[in-house]
Amino acid sequence: MSKDYYNILGVNKSANQDEIKKAFRKKAHECHPDKQGGDEAKFKELNEAYQVLGDATKRSQYDQYGQTFDQARSQGGGGFSGFGGADGFNINMDDLGDIFGGFGDIFGFGGGGGQSRRRTPRGRDIEVVLNLDFKEAVFGVEREISLRKTVKCSKCHGSGAEPGSSSETCPTCKGAGRVIKMQRTILGNIQTQTTCSTCQGEGKIIKEKCRHCKGAGLVNEVVNLKIKIPAGIDNGESIRYVGQGEAVAKDGQAGDLYIKARVNQDKRFSRDGFNILSKAEISVALAALGGKIDVETVDGPVELKIGEGTQSSRVIRLKGKGVPETRGGGRGDHLVEVIVKTPTGLSRKQKEQLRDLGI
Repeated sequence: MSKDYYNILGVNKSANQDEIKKAFRKKAHECHPDKQGGDEAKFKELNEAYQVLGDATKRSQYDQYGQTFDQARSQGGGGFSGFGGADGFNINMDDLGDIFGGFGDIFGFGGGGGQSRRRTPRGRDIEVVLNLDFKEAVFGVEREISLRKTVKCSKCHGSGAEPGSSSETCPTCKGAGRVIKMQRTILGNIQTQTTCSTCQGEGKIIKEKCRHCKGAGLVNEVVNLKIKIPAGIDNGESIRYVGQGEAVAKDGQAGDLYIKARVNQDKRFSRDGFNILSKAEISVALAALGGKIDVETVDGPVELKIGEGTQSSRVIRLKGKGVPETRGGGRGDHLVEVIVKTPTGLSRKQKEQLRDLGI
């Protein structure tokens, strides 16, 4: 019975080549046997359909002959070639490389003409939580911290070789760092490339290993670092120090260090962006008549002017007395909420005086 390749790929007969390729990639990715829930039979059927519809000549023959096309293909005649056989399917590796990405190292079709690209190894990132007082967060501070982490061996500088020792070409991979094998898969015989297990992809073997790190090129040590916390950092914010994380051997790239600020609360102040908030209690007399009081700021005591007839909950702004802005160089403001304190425990005479004043 003739197979409907268009239906298998889920495209219309009027679909162009790009639409056919896109449909094949999507469906093949979903049912690949190496994925959980994959379907080997469905995968082979999809590949068969794409081998026909993905080729302009074979697609034209399929559209013209229909079932006759299937019969001719199975008999190997009539100019229908390039399907099936003892050696498996003919696979377009460029298409499969785009589809499977992570499978490239297994099957050797990682998008670059079958050559796998080695990724530069990278060390792990480290996060350290640093407790700061309110004023330290406002104005910044320099701290020295100690942390245990993986660093490059100071004796061999990460090479893993004893100083003065030489290396030789790996006899297994002949210096290539990778070995090529033929592997039987559901798609037939496929050439694979894998990292050489003898030299771990280096292409060479160390004759004498470093005695300090035993050839690893890495050691675990306690490291002291001076950390500069910038002015204006807020609670929960992090600072990134590139290359101060865990190291990796040889030509690898060290991870990063992240310092996360945990700012302790202050009974006198709170923060709203780059503004600092506080409260100041004043008497009824001061609120009515006006005057001056000293209020505490992060810069020390500052004189605050109270105008006549000040109402409770009024906010008075002290410009430039807030948090330094991390970008721009300016500072926020200090906002003082004035709380008029109502007197208690008044004598009869005092109450009468207040009534006479209309307060």
